[in-house]
Amino acid sequence: MKSSALFTRTAVGALAFGLSTAAFAETWRYAHEEFEGDVQDVYAVAFKEYIEANSEHTLEIYRFGELGESDDIMEQAQSGILEFVNQSPGFSGAWLPPAQIFFVPYLLPTDEQTVLEFFDESKAINEMFPELYAEHDLELLNMYPEGEMVVTADEPITSPEDLNNKKIRVMTNPLLSETYDAFGASPTPLPWGEVYGGLQTGVIDGQENPIFWIESGGLYEVSPNLTFTGHGWFVTASMANQDFFNGLSDSDQEVVREAADVAYDHTMEHIQGLADESLEKIREDSDEVTVTRLTDEQLEAFKAQAPQVEQAYLEMTGEDGEALLEQFKADLEAVQSD
Repeated sequence: MKSSALFTRTAVGALAFGLSTAAFAETWRYAHEEFEGDVQDVYAVAFKEYIEANSEHTLEIYRFGELGESDDIMEQAQSGILEFVNQSPGFSGAWLPPAQIFFVPYLLPTDEQTVLEFFDESKAINEMFPELYAEHDLELLNMYPEGEMVVTADEPITSPEDLNNKKIRVMTNPLLSETYDAFGASPTPLPWGEVYGGLQTGVIDGQENPIFWIESGGLYEVSPNLTFTGHGWFVTASMANQDFFNGLSDSDQEVVREAADVAYDHTMEHIQGLADESLEKIREDSDEVTVTRLTDEQLEAFKAQAPQVEQAYLEMTGEDGEALLEQFKADLEAVQSD
């Protein structure tokens, strides 16, 4: 009798626990700026798989265009409609000016391993940026690089003079406009959804993106002259709505943090060699594509314009920007001296 009663109480308790767990299981929403299989999607899928394997929660992923453009999904994340969002500082720089640091040309090196090590170890990235995003009600999970920026245009580019009066599409980022002004071009802000058509019709003469995105989006079809200027990397950030994150249990916060770490590590492995693979696909698909890698002498002509952009960054960002830039350079020096 005792054992029967104990069994009944145990069974009821187990059922109640199961119902309680189910009651707290939630569906979270994660939106990013890219297509299926692209770098941000690789991160999001790894994040989702860890969340679902280590909690009762599920994660829905929304890719480019499904909930609007990049600005749209950020608004939805800040208002709490989305729990998670991935957005490049190319867009967030307008409301988080210090994030424009990634558009100071020639600040980051072109060597992939050095850049990966920098993002792993940088105090500016891992300690200062979370505080800046928190001021905008966002919990920064990771900042990570996606690939070196490549310029595509209607003709090969070998000098700033070649960019004179060319309409180069830029993200809605004041400092990126300063960069292309300094390079001699006419920076033209344009939503991503209008870029392919703009290149096709001549509304714009060129644009910049990492090579995998140029391949994925078919930009080489309408802008076939690729130039490796070495001026920067495409960087992005994964974050959570801060009220949502702060309202999670300690165990759920830990799962989210662990999922972000796993997704980051997986994505950093994924991007290694990705640029070469993407360029090979482009060359196999099109005989019209030209690839220009600037000589040291040609690079110097572009690098000579960088100090004025750095000064513009400092003027835009004040003390926060100055402190971030100082730490950024110290972190780079530490990595490069190893």
